Parts: sequence; C-alpha cells; structure tokens
Amino acid sequence: MPETNGTEADSSGPRPGLRLELQAIDLDRDGHGLARWQGWVVVVPGLLPGERAKVQLQQRQKSRWLSRISERLDSSSSRRRPPCILAQDCGGCTLQHLEESAQRNWKQDQLHQTMLRLGGIDHPQAPALTDQRGLGYRNRGLIPLRRGEDGRLRMGYFRRGSHRIVNLSRCPVLDPRLDALVEPLKQDLDTSGLSADHDLSQSQGLRHLGLRIGHHTGEVLITVVSSENLPALQRLAQQWIERWDPVKGVTLNLQPRRTNQILGATSTVLAGAPTIRELFCGLQLQLSTTTFFQINTPQAERIVACIVSWLSQAELAGPIVDAYCGIGTISLPLAAQGHHVVGLEINPDSIDQARRNADANGLGARTEFQAGDVANLLKETLARCSALVVDPPRRGLVSSVIEAILSEPPGLLAYLSCDMATQARDLKRLLQPEGPYRLEQLQPVDFFPQTTHLENLAFLRQVSS
Repeated sequence: MPETNGTEADSSGPRPGLRLELQAIDLDRDGHGLARWQGWVVVVPGLLPGERAKVQLQQRQKSRWLSRISERLDSSSSRRRPPCILAQDCGGCTLQHLEESAQRNWKQDQLHQTMLRLGGIDHPQAPALTDQRGLGYRNRGLIPLRRGEDGRLRMGYFRRGSHRIVNLSRCPVLDPRLDALVEPLKQDLDTSGLSADHDLSQSQGLRHLGLRIGHHTGEVLITVVSSENLPALQRLAQQWIERWDPVKGVTLNLQPRRTNQILGATSTVLAGAPTIRELFCGLQLQLSTTTFFQINTPQAERIVACIVSWLSQAELAGPIVDAYCGIGTISLPLAAQGHHVVGLEINPDSIDQARRNADANGLGARTEFQAGDVANLLKETLARCSALVVDPPRRGLVSSVIEAILSEPPGLLAYLSCDMATQARDLKRLLQPEGPYRLEQLQPVDFFPQTTHLENLAFLRQVSS
C-alpha cells in the first residue's frame, strides 16, 4: 500500500500541510475514512475502505491526524451517489455515499470487532434486522432554525463538525408524510418575520421546528421550540391545524436556556391536542412533545417482539423488571402476553405516561411503574423478579446498576443497547468468568440506515451455581 507521494514526507514526521497518498482501511464512528501512516491514524472524511487518495494533513487530535482529500485516486465498488443532494455537507447522515448492503456488512463487522476488543466476547451474531426502506424511516425530526443577516430563515441540520446550518427544504430520511410539511412550514415561519436563533448567540426567538408522526395512525404533532412566547405563533398554529387534516396538535416548547438540550421543561398547546396516537405492537400509545419514543417504529416493534418471544419461552415464577422503561414500550407488550411487569424510570413524566398507557390498554393490573434512581429501585425489586430487561441511554449501565444486578442476579437478562462500545464494556462484567451469566444470543438491529449507528440486543442466562 503506498503511504506517501515520496516528495514531501520525510523523517521529521507528520505536520500540518504535509501531503500524503493513503488508502482507507476502515471507517470511524462518524463515517470518516481511516488510514495509517508511520504509526499514526489519519482521518480522511469522504474516503471509503479500499479507496486511495492524495490527502493533506490539517490538525492533530491526540493520536490522530485530521486530513482533507485533494484528489481521490480510485473509487470503491460500494460507493454510490447519495440519495440526498445535501448529504456531503449535512451532518444528519454519515453513510449515504455507501451502498446499503455495504453499510449493513460494515455495521455487523463493527459489532463483532467491538465485542471482541472491549468485551473479550467472540460470539456468533444473528443477522441484523434490517430496514429495507433505507430512507423515509424517521418518525420524528427536530430541525434547527436561524434567521440570517439577509433576513431569510435558514432551517436545517448542522454542517459536520460545526453549528452552521445546511439550509434544506426536504429531508429524505424523514417519514414522507413529515417531509412533505418541511417546505411549507419553513415558508410560513420565514414569512412571519419572527426572529430565530437556534443557539441564542445573536437573538432570542425561534430555535427549532419539531415534527412527530404516528407511523401507524398518520397523526402529526408540530412543535415550535422558542426561547419565549411569541403571540404570532398562535395564528400560525391555527392555520396549520386547518390546512392539514393529519396535524392533530401544535405545541410551543419553551427553552430559554443556552444549552445543547433542545427541549425545555415547559410545553403548551397552541392549537389542537397535546398528544398524538400511535399503535405499537398492537397497543395504543399517546406521544407528546417530550415523549422519548424510538425513531424507527417498525424496527422498534421487531426488537420488542424478539424480547417478548425470548422471555415468553421461559417459565417465569416472578415478575419481569423493565429498567429504563420510558413510557412502557417494552413493559406493555410483555404485560399483554400475560406477564407481570415492573417498570423503572428516572423521569416521573414518563412514568405517569406509562401508567396512563397501561390503563388505556387494560393492563393496569399487570403493571407497576416506579419513578426514581434505577440503581436504587433495582435493589428493591430484583429479589422478587425472574427476568430483567435493560435499555439504558448511550452511556450504558452505570457501575451502581451493574453492582445491583450482580448482588441479586435474575435468571434471565435482556440488554438492549444503542452503543455497542458501552454494551461490550458492561457485558464483560456480567458474563463469566467475571459475572454469573453466559451469553445466549446477540441480535443486532439497524434502526438508523445511512448512519453508523447500530442497536444490539444481548440475551443472557444465569449459569447455575
């Protein structure tokens, strides 16, 4: 493999501006090409594995160098023209230039390598559950807004590595029914003259436009995130409700703080209803502005069906504990199969919604929902349960949660993760020889085509002492 062009590289080592000829051997978690030169990792945005390019080093970041392509010398057979014309600039998607079959193969290999490297786990994986749609799968979007110096409204996701908006009028990964609303909503907000600044660095006013749809019901909820209450939004909201029948509600979410947290604590109804209906695993759910709900509804239903099937095959003497239960998206389908389920969640609003969802589906008698610190609640509930389901945030299981599990290990454990690295770390502590479990199955599921993200479900069974 050629490493340099032989003219500028010398024994002095890498430096900004140095020109090299490199070949990508892998991708990083941002979808950028990775190459090696003289023991250094070189990040090459836009380069796919197997492709060669002339690059120029730009900046050192610890043991890595960032670079830019000056000339791509060949193309991978897996390279394609991105479906979205903004894909090269927009940071919303990272793999649109890679054929979808190659995306899936790369993700599956990444899971294997991550489990082996961080968890010491060399276990066969089931084929990933894939979404053949590829595009149009997102049931929700939160899109930044900013009014430019020319007075025109910019709306779009951030350019990679920056907070500069890539202006868009459509987004092909959004559900097509939401995508059709993007341009007319943008025009209305532009014409309104309302100030807009997503990070409040220049002005107050509009910050984000939120869109949410019930995949199975088609009901739409529009949310305007603003730093302040703007009376003109009331008129716009009423117009939107009257113009589009699927739009069942328009809400205002107030986020006055300069923070990366998009949604604030307070939401009010501008027109229509505060929630929309969704059917999930055959159950009725209510989704609000701030409800956490999986972005890809059909894929979420498939992975929940896997959990329900696995646990239903066992003879469980006690209840199932569902940690990080949210609004009950795993708890309620388990209860619908006749299991008694105890849901644990730190967010009291989610717990209230889970209880309402349970009652609305006639499952109140088979469910308990408790709000509080998950580690503390596990210490109180694990002794009486037969199985545990955990679906933690990206940071994985904190040490206190793992210690609670190890002190009172249930017979069965299903671990759904949105970050394979933290899951591999946690499984190392739970599996033998460190822990009491053996690994039965790894089931990856691709919730997010066109990105590097892959969710993974691990089924663990306690080894008899």
